[in-house]
Amino acid sequence: MPQKYIKKILDARVYDVAIETPIDEAPLLSKRFNNNILLKREDLQPVFSFKLRGAYNKMAHLTAEELSRGVVAASAGNHAQGLALAALKMGVKATIVMPKTTPQIKVDAVRSRGARVVLHGDTYDEASVYAQKMVADKDMVYIHPYDDPEVIAGQGTIGMEILRQHSGHIDAVFVPVGGGGLLAGVAAYIKYVRPEIKVIGVEPEDAACLKAALEKGRRVTLPQVGIFADGVAVAKIGKEPFRVIRKTVDAVITATTDEICAAIKDIFDDTRSIAEPAGALALAGLKKYVEQTACEGKTLLAIDSGANTNFDRLRYISERTEIGEKREVIISVTIPERPGSFKKFCAAIGKRNITEFNYRYADNKEAQIFVGVQVSPDHRDREDLVADLQAKAYPVVDLTDNEMAKLHIRHMVGGRAPATAPDSDELLYRFQFPERPGALANFLSSLGQRWNISMFHYRNHGAAYGRVLVGMQVPRGERKQLQQFLDGLNYQFHDETDNPAYQLFLT
Repeated sequence: MPQKYIKKILDARVYDVAIETPIDEAPLLSKRFNNNILLKREDLQPVFSFKLRGAYNKMAHLTAEELSRGVVAASAGNHAQGLALAALKMGVKATIVMPKTTPQIKVDAVRSRGARVVLHGDTYDEASVYAQKMVADKDMVYIHPYDDPEVIAGQGTIGMEILRQHSGHIDAVFVPVGGGGLLAGVAAYIKYVRPEIKVIGVEPEDAACLKAALEKGRRVTLPQVGIFADGVAVAKIGKEPFRVIRKTVDAVITATTDEICAAIKDIFDDTRSIAEPAGALALAGLKKYVEQTACEGKTLLAIDSGANTNFDRLRYISERTEIGEKREVIISVTIPERPGSFKKFCAAIGKRNITEFNYRYADNKEAQIFVGVQVSPDHRDREDLVADLQAKAYPVVDLTDNEMAKLHIRHMVGGRAPATAPDSDELLYRFQFPERPGALANFLSSLGQRWNISMFHYRNHGAAYGRVLVGMQVPRGERKQLQQFLDGLNYQFHDETDNPAYQLFLT
C-alpha cells in the first residue's frame, strides 16, 4: 500500500547532498491565468535537478559490503549527475554508462564529480543493457533511476517539503512523469497527509507511457518515444511507480512540444531561469488544466524539476514558443505574381504583426508565400485571420499544427529561380530596418512596385532591428536607377548578389 512510503519518506536521507528548494510565486503567470501559481524550484539543486534525492537515498540504504562493490547506472542526463554527486559524497566508486550520442557537456559534468563514464551504444536502452552486463560481470550494484522503493522515497521528500513550506490551501500539484518515481513519491505523501489536494501527472504527448498504462489497466511499452523532453522520454512506466500511482493520482495531462516551449518561456519571465523541457513540463500541464477547467482563484503548484538543457537548443525552443502560447499562426497563402502583391497582402493582414515571411519566385502567374502572423491567444483570432484572408480571395492553408512545416519547411522555402526575360537579372540585397509593428509593411511600401520581387525572407526574432533578404528582377539597363533608389531609402543594405551561398543554392 502507498502508506508504507510515509515512513520511508520521513526517514529518507537526502539532505547530505540535496537542499530544501524554495517555492516561488509566479506573479506574471498568476495574473495572466487568474490563479495563484507556484513553482517548486528543483532546478536549484546542486546538480540542477531533483534526481540526486533518490540516488543518494538509495545509496544510503546500501550495506557497507554493497557499497564496496561500487555502483553503476545507465543514464544520459540528470540521474547520472545525481548519482555521481551522491557517490562522491559517500566515497563510493561509481560508473555511469551513457549513450555515445550524449552531449559532451553532460559527459563532462558526470566526470567532474568523480564518476567513471563508459560510452556505449546510441540509445538509453543499449546503455542500460550494457550497465546490467556490468552488474553481472563485475558484481556491481545497479541504481535504478525510478523503479526502486528507496529512490521513490527520496523523490517523495519533495512532497513533504511542499506541505511543510506552504501550509495554506493548495488545490492541485502538477508533477512531471517519465518513469514515474517522482510522481509516485510525491503523490504517496500528499495523498496521505492532505488527500483533498489533487495530484496530477503531466507527460509529453509523444511519450505518454503512464496515460497508455492507465487506459489499458496495465503497463505497456510505447512503440516509439519523442525525445524533445529527454528527461522524461520513457517508453514504459516503472512497475513500482505504477503500483503507487494508480492508487494515488487524480489525473494525467499531456502537453505538446510547443506547449512545453511556451512553459519554458513562462518560467524564464517569472524567475529569469531557464528550465529544461522536462523541467517545464509540469507547468505546461498546469496551464492546460486551467484552460480546460476555466478555474479561477485556485492555488496551483508545478514542480520545476530541472535545468539541464543544452544551450544550442534555445534557438529551437524560442522558435516554437509563440506557437505554444497560441500567439502565432503559420499559414501558406497564394498571391498573384505581380509587382505590388506583397504590399497588398500586408494591407489585408491589417494591424497584426507579421513574424515571418518566406517566398521564392516560381512562375509568372502565382506566388506561394509562407507567413507567420502574431495573433491573440484567443483561438478565435486565428480563425478570424484565416476567414478574413479567404474573404479577400486569398487561398489559405493553416500550417500552425503541421509539425513538418514548423520543423523543416519554414527554413526550406525557396528553390532556383527560373529563366526570366533575357535582359532581366535577379539581384540579391540584404536589408536592416528598425523593428516595430507595421515595420515590414512600411519597408515594402518604401521598396515600391517598379521591380518584381523574386525572393523574400524575413523573420521577426524580437530584436531591435528587422532583417530581410530580397531578390529583385532588374533589367540590366536599370541598375544605375536601382542603386540611386536604394541609396534614397535610408535603410542599411548590402548587395549579396555575388555571395557564394546564393550562387550555389538559389540561382
